[in-house]
Amino acid sequence: MKSEGFRVLGTVTQRKDGIGKVTGREQYVTDISLPRMLHGRILSSPYAHARIKSIDVSAAEALGAVCITFDDIPKVRYNERIVTVPWALHQDHYVLADKVRRMGEAVAAVAAETEALAEKAVRAIQVEYEPLPVITDPVAAMQHPEPFDPSTWLRTGCAQDASVEGQPGAAAIYDEVLLGDQPVKIENNIACVRTIEEGDVDRAFAEADVIIERTYKTPKIYHGQMETKSVVCRPEPDGGITVWPTTQSIHNVRILLGRIFGIPLSKVNVKRVPIGGTFGSSIQMNPPIPIGVALALKARRPVKLTLTREEDMHDHTRYPTQIHLKLAAKRDGTLLGAEMEMVADIGAHNIQAYSFLGVAIGWLVSLYRIPNIRYRGTAVYTNKAPSCAMQGFGNPQITFAAETMLDELAEQLGMDPLALKIKNYVGMGDTFWGQGPMVRSVVQSDGVQELLRQGAEWIGWQDRPKPGSQTGRYRRGIGLSRGFHTSSAGAPQPGDVIDFSGAMVKVNQDGSVDVVTALMDHGGGTLEAVARLVAEALEMPLEKVNIAPAETTSTVYDVVTHATRGVYAGGGAALKVAGQIRQEIIETAARFLNVMPEALTIMYDPETDQGLVYSPSIPDRRMTIGEIATKCWTNSWKTIAAVDSYRPVNCPPAYVTTFVEVEVDTWTGQVRTLRAAMGSDCGTVINPDMAAGQLEGGLSKGMGFALYENNDWDAAGQLLSKGYLVDSKTPAIMEMPKPEEIGVYFAHTYEPSGPFGAKGIGEAATNPVAGAFANAIYNAIGVRFYELPITPEKILAAVRQKADALREKGESSAGGEPEKALAGLGGEPKGTR
Repeated sequence: MKSEGFRVLGTVTQRKDGIGKVTGREQYVTDISLPRMLHGRILSSPYAHARIKSIDVSAAEALGAVCITFDDIPKVRYNERIVTVPWALHQDHYVLADKVRRMGEAVAAVAAETEALAEKAVRAIQVEYEPLPVITDPVAAMQHPEPFDPSTWLRTGCAQDASVEGQPGAAAIYDEVLLGDQPVKIENNIACVRTIEEGDVDRAFAEADVIIERTYKTPKIYHGQMETKSVVCRPEPDGGITVWPTTQSIHNVRILLGRIFGIPLSKVNVKRVPIGGTFGSSIQMNPPIPIGVALALKARRPVKLTLTREEDMHDHTRYPTQIHLKLAAKRDGTLLGAEMEMVADIGAHNIQAYSFLGVAIGWLVSLYRIPNIRYRGTAVYTNKAPSCAMQGFGNPQITFAAETMLDELAEQLGMDPLALKIKNYVGMGDTFWGQGPMVRSVVQSDGVQELLRQGAEWIGWQDRPKPGSQTGRYRRGIGLSRGFHTSSAGAPQPGDVIDFSGAMVKVNQDGSVDVVTALMDHGGGTLEAVARLVAEALEMPLEKVNIAPAETTSTVYDVVTHATRGVYAGGGAALKVAGQIRQEIIETAARFLNVMPEALTIMYDPETDQGLVYSPSIPDRRMTIGEIATKCWTNSWKTIAAVDSYRPVNCPPAYVTTFVEVEVDTWTGQVRTLRAAMGSDCGTVINPDMAAGQLEGGLSKGMGFALYENNDWDAAGQLLSKGYLVDSKTPAIMEMPKPEEIGVYFAHTYEPSGPFGAKGIGEAATNPVAGAFANAIYNAIGVRFYELPITPEKILAAVRQKADALREKGESSAGGEPEKALAGLGGEPKGTR
């Protein structure tokens, strides 16, 4: 789809990094090798909760390894993610553990000449642990502790008579942490609490015609990114450090390393390296980064440290939630008020839980107009992998609850769910909470109704079956869900989230352009989009716009590529600077051409394949951008360049609608996805192929969240999968609908605050998907599910329970004999699809 009125935007072209990626010539962190480089390995705790009584590294050192323990690291507590302003930032992390709080936590590390020797050395380290009670349930974690006898625990950390249902009492995971620079006590393992109330909630429920109240649960799933966390560190002769990390923010890594190790930021240089996907797991500074730096500084040699897949799976997850939601409405479908209580399991470390609690209520009140709200969010420590942002930062969890509840409310009211959504959604002119209560702006572009109408027509919404009306083994259903994500955390005034970007653009002597930005590309084409924006602004071919290599010593600050802000905010910074360059080109040409700047303009000239500065009223007064830059050089005048920062004052919602058609096998409980319609309102479409890919990828990741993915921990705090990817099901190509059965479409909107009318798309593509699947399954079999993932086991149990209930009433799902309701629930297959 070509965006009207643009020359570069909306066209399909070869990606600048495409050849490097497909030929294997793109260098990721693990591809980097430096002279005299050592290889690092981490000693991971075999316990989920334990005191470290002693560590003996002598055997490892005898093998020639450089070793570090807690005694060797700076005693600086920090939070790995510094997007939150300092006064709201909880800090509980050290480079190495002072006390073990999760399975696989780093207690020591080594560096040796080879990977094999490093592995041998790390296994030679002797550690004496004192096991402590393990808490894996957030509700149990908030209970008062009970006496505990460590002698009953085996070396695996599992009590001899323990079970998931019967865990020991809630021992304190932390006594205190830092909030800003002040210590705060942790009671009952509650990391932080956030409460918000607006309007008159009690009156809203008193005046309601319909009240619906449900509890929803979402799982603690692994990000499943292709690249595990890795880092290469090189100590410099001046006492500084150069770092090649897996990260979404090179500047935040720099700031943290400088603070932890007491190195001036002018001596900390962090390089931008291509990353093999993160899905949010590298917004924070990953644990291997400071460990690698500590090893390199002690060894005085470069060190490479890479997590295995098993280590990576123990390192980070999505926030699991328990959401109790109560909604009040009138008979005409008008929403009056809501109460929401959420418990979030944050795992062993607090990676911005305070912000997570704030955005959670923001996602709800920005999805639908709810004038009266009461909210309490509680973040709880457990002895599990730390929770962090994952594609939506709580938005998929809240949207699942809201969209399934609205579907249920529509049924109670006798309304079409699509009509109920249109009646209540937050749209044009409404106030929108971009990132919680302190980040608010007004919606200025809105393609929701266009997306809903187009998706409904494509999927055949009006022809969907009545819930529970089907019999037989295979039953089909259609589900709808809508959602959004914020494009950045911009707002009219600063909040508790840092959000600004910067860029530099310079014109080379031949008229080509270098764009220097610290913006990270996760693989979805963010930097490609930036190049397109600059090419459009300067009327030059895309091939002549180069995205320069980046490092912290040569770039201005960019907060992080998250919050679907890459194009809107990062691209907005580049476009702001490109506008300054455009003006300087015109003013420079005015001097050379002896024409007033106001009489000049720039257009693309296909003959020279460059931008051409000319005066429409004096056609012979013209110069290409290359001629202008060359004359500036030969006249010993200047380089045409500009650098600036950009703070968005809006964070427009990137809307997405999802329709799915599924087929439920009532003999096996399996769900097959037959068709899907994915619609996006991302404003001006910068790159159609990449935008469509985002929607298709969002469908896959959302499908995994809805149907397959889960992490389970035993009573000892160990992943049941042990971190083996083969035992961690995620959707693959076989689970997706056929390409021709996926409809992708875009709303015809223009965001006035965005670069050339663009806003985000990335995380928005995933957020509504789980709700669509839950509603489609209900449409197929007449059973609602309030807990993800909706596995075959859960479906079978629910269908059998429903059939048993119908048998007791002497009914069937088709209104006939009870036996018909049981058709397909057991025995041999009677037919085919």
